[in-house]
Amino acid sequence: MKNFEPITISCFKAYDVRGELDVNLDADIAYRIGRAFGQILASQNNTPNPTIVVGSDIRPTSHTLKTAAAEGITDAGVNVIDLGMTGTEEVYFATSHFGAIGGLEVTASHNPINYNGMKLVRENSRPISADTGLGEIRALAESGQFASAAKGQITQNTDKAAYIDKLMSFVDTAKFTAKKIVVNSGNGSAGPVVDELEKRLANLPIELIKVHHEPDGTFPNGIPNPMIIANQKSTQQAVIAHKADFGVAFDGDFDRCFLFDEKGDFIEGSYIVGMLAEAFLGKHEGASIVYDPRVIYNTENVIKTFGGTPQISKSGHSFIKQVMRETGGIYGGEMSAHHYFKDFFYCDSGMIPWLLVIELLSTTGKTLSELVDGYIAAFPSSGELNFRLGAMSADEICRTLEAKFGTLNPAKNTLDGLSLDFGQWRFNLRSSNTEPLIRLNIESKGDKALLQEKTDEILAILHDCGAVAADH
Repeated sequence: MKNFEPITISCFKAYDVRGELDVNLDADIAYRIGRAFGQILASQNNTPNPTIVVGSDIRPTSHTLKTAAAEGITDAGVNVIDLGMTGTEEVYFATSHFGAIGGLEVTASHNPINYNGMKLVRENSRPISADTGLGEIRALAESGQFASAAKGQITQNTDKAAYIDKLMSFVDTAKFTAKKIVVNSGNGSAGPVVDELEKRLANLPIELIKVHHEPDGTFPNGIPNPMIIANQKSTQQAVIAHKADFGVAFDGDFDRCFLFDEKGDFIEGSYIVGMLAEAFLGKHEGASIVYDPRVIYNTENVIKTFGGTPQISKSGHSFIKQVMRETGGIYGGEMSAHHYFKDFFYCDSGMIPWLLVIELLSTTGKTLSELVDGYIAAFPSSGELNFRLGAMSADEICRTLEAKFGTLNPAKNTLDGLSLDFGQWRFNLRSSNTEPLIRLNIESKGDKALLQEKTDEILAILHDCGAVAADH
């Protein structure tokens, strides 16, 4: 048996593994993570012939890291089903579909080209985070104290049919009316899935206009991150040029989708959460809807208006999924464009939302702007504003803001960062769990002038605290 020296592995984050290539993430580290992942999950399950599914996005290094991780998993005595090139949600699906004890997706999503990472789940597609097992996996991977085991087997399965069946089960295609949709895959992993969905829609009056469609890990049109304003232009221009009904753009592993209305206008994620919440409550009276605390006014109003049960959760997929499981939430949404579905193993999907939008536009006869413009007018928001820290820490900045606004006696919430609600407006400031940033969101109740006034005021305070605006 090969001996492993103890090492330090610094690429473990709150929800996943993410590191800079050949700095704190390489094939050797991927092997150790796979070996620890397989050993720990196998020890926690009595499943005969345990299996873990693996997939990887389109980045040139992803296949190499996946191969190394799979080698580690099989050396831990666990079989591997290699799904090939996938998005993260395909691993979520396959983990439950195949009754696997876990799943591993190699992806850096929207991070720069010199980064990569892994997203891990256990049986039933349950998330693994710093609080639910990542620490244990890290400790074993660092120690190198791996148990001996009979080597597992690797099989290939790149058939997407069952996954596509699952996606299509969320909509009634008999209700679809003629629609033209721009789909921007960002040269990421979404393209092959879009092609498979297009085949299922072939006998329907649905036309897909594909932009940056071919998977290309060099990302010739830029890293697929539709949150960056410059990256939104290609989708917007295509919507306008083709007179499309709406546009959708994906990040690299397509666990998030971003929507554009028929005018090419980008729609902030919180309004999509409200729209989908309304749609689900129309089908499931009184159901629980889970949402994050960054932007809440519109979502809470929709849930109240349509008789749902509001369930607020800390931001982040592991927290949202846990609250959904605890409350039986039918749908969960984050303003960051993550959308979670009870019937998709409580996992997030970037493909299900735009299919639901086709059905929603078809059944209501409304345009996408007509569905969301009322929300936007009633509860205008700043959109997420991102900052790099200067001399002051995030906690120090939060204390500064509390001191500044404390005399106004706002309602305070610290579920996720600092939220102060003044009745007619509120803000949330929190540290990113994935990047060295602080993120600010401000919203008001129907008062754009007040929103602008308070945005300017808080931006000035952040500037004085040394925070510097970032792109995303």
